[in-house]
Amino acid sequence: MIARDLPPVARLPLLVLGFLSLAFGVIAGLVRLGWPLPLPSPELLGLHGPLMVSGFFGTVIGLERAVALASRWAYGGPALTGAGGLALIAGAPMGVASSLLSAGSLVLVAASWVVVRRQRALFTLTLAAGAAVWSVGNLLWLAGAPVADVLPWWAGFLVLTIAGERLELSRFRPASAPARWVFAAVALLLLAGIGTSSFSGAGRMVLAASLLLLALWLGRYDVALYTVRGSGLPRFTAVCLLSGYVWLAVGAVVGLSSGGLFFGYGYDTTLHSVFLGFVFAMVFGHAPIIFPAVTRFNIPYHPVFYLHLVLLHATLGLRVAGDLGGWMELRRIGGLGNALVLLLFVANTVAAVIKGRRAAS
Repeated sequence: MIARDLPPVARLPLLVLGFLSLAFGVIAGLVRLGWPLPLPSPELLGLHGPLMVSGFFGTVIGLERAVALASRWAYGGPALTGAGGLALIAGAPMGVASSLLSAGSLVLVAASWVVVRRQRALFTLTLAAGAAVWSVGNLLWLAGAPVADVLPWWAGFLVLTIAGERLELSRFRPASAPARWVFAAVALLLLAGIGTSSFSGAGRMVLAASLLLLALWLGRYDVALYTVRGSGLPRFTAVCLLSGYVWLAVGAVVGLSSGGLFFGYGYDTTLHSVFLGFVFAMVFGHAPIIFPAVTRFNIPYHPVFYLHLVLLHATLGLRVAGDLGGWMELRRIGGLGNALVLLLFVANTVAAVIKGRRAAS
């Protein structure tokens, strides 16, 4: 019988492509802040967002979904988005790169629909909605929409994906039926805000309000409230999650006070509170669990993991203070700190893998 899944060694090139997009996306972000770093082409300055969201997160999430499905066709998603990120870095025609990224996101939609058919539940519908809004965002970008108009769709992809995964884990301490209805209502409000954000300032306000409500819901019902009382990896993961919800709330509150999410004087603060403070806190917390499932490399927990988590919040705090206080130099220093924290995260993770392999041998 022919195996339907890809062996772990064949998944590694896809993961490498995702991290390549992350590396160049971070460098492009630093150059945008004024740090003198080399870039393959000046066009990459405007591709910081697409590289981070579609090139990196799209590839990693698509890979995770393909592993869960154990179906080879689903790996076409991360293969296409990984190739799309590589095309952006190599300076390929924009239409080619954005077409690859869009095609990869459509594969994730198909994979998510298969999951919904296997298990019709609120969390699978939430994950599918996240894949769908990412696809719409990519198609809008392919059609020539500016990145500023696409950002709400890309944010919705990551927020709904994380919320759906956390809702899935809440089965260990299931929320009441009314609480689940509230979650569904907030998710629908979020979708309404995304759908109207491109042509209505009110849509960006609705988007900010829905993120605040979602942060409050997750902070109240996530199982992390209980696992944080434990020790080791469960506690570390819980601290990552709960601190990420704080940043999601911060971004939402600033958005409400500045005229909407990713708008006005709060643009940079809301952008990085959501995409960096919230999303990367989730990455830090889930990496020791998800990466071994994808690569079969054990990542044993070590208290040093708290170092990159604490520094993430500290450097993002500097950046936000620079944003809101009008101190460009502080914002630049905070941005550089953000990049170094991501490098530290990778270094700590690789060191843990090496330690795990030595212990196993």
